[in-house]
Amino acid sequence: MHISEGILSGGVLAVGWAGTVAGVSFGLKRTNPDRIIQTALISSAFFLASLVNVRIGPSSTHLTLLAPMGLILGQAVFPAVLVALLLQAVLFGFGGLAVLGANTVVMGVPALAVSMIFGRAVRVATGRGRVAVLSFMAGTLAVMMGAGIAGIMLWMTDADFAGAVKLLLVAHVPVAVIEGVVTAFLVMWLKKSAPEFLS
Repeated sequence: MHISEGILSGGVLAVGWAGTVAGVSFGLKRTNPDRIIQTALISSAFFLASLVNVRIGPSSTHLTLLAPMGLILGQAVFPAVLVALLLQAVLFGFGGLAVLGANTVVMGVPALAVSMIFGRAVRVATGRGRVAVLSFMAGTLAVMMGAGIAGIMLWMTDADFAGAVKLLLVAHVPVAVIEGVVTAFLVMWLKKSAPEFLS
């Protein structure tokens, strides 16, 4: 879901940076100092998972782990996403520095939204089936929401991107299903082995 450098308009880039500053500020205020190591660990997992990129027009698709990030980190997810994307941009040229704010919003907003929508339900759910369904829904929603936000940014830049936006959304459907399955297995494992991670 990285949007490439040099595609978005100045106005969209500015909105992306404004959203990132607000999200990171909010996240840092809500980050418990005792969970800094956990936040760094999850940010590293996101960094590694999204290294394998498949190019789709002006964007790309890859495994994101946005839902697990949101469910584990909650409101601290924005700083974790920003650091991982910054390292990817600097070390591997994914996305870029100018578009870093927009890409952080594309991935941070869905992760935070999933935390707010599914976080409590996943924590209190008891049956494996219920946990699996909630986690699967969280994983698929996060990916499609991220693709939708990226599509909106591209469309706001130039309406001629409409075709690329449709391709972007369609291409993310199988990724969303895979993310949903991965999220379900990961959350079920955490519920059994390390439920404190979901607190």
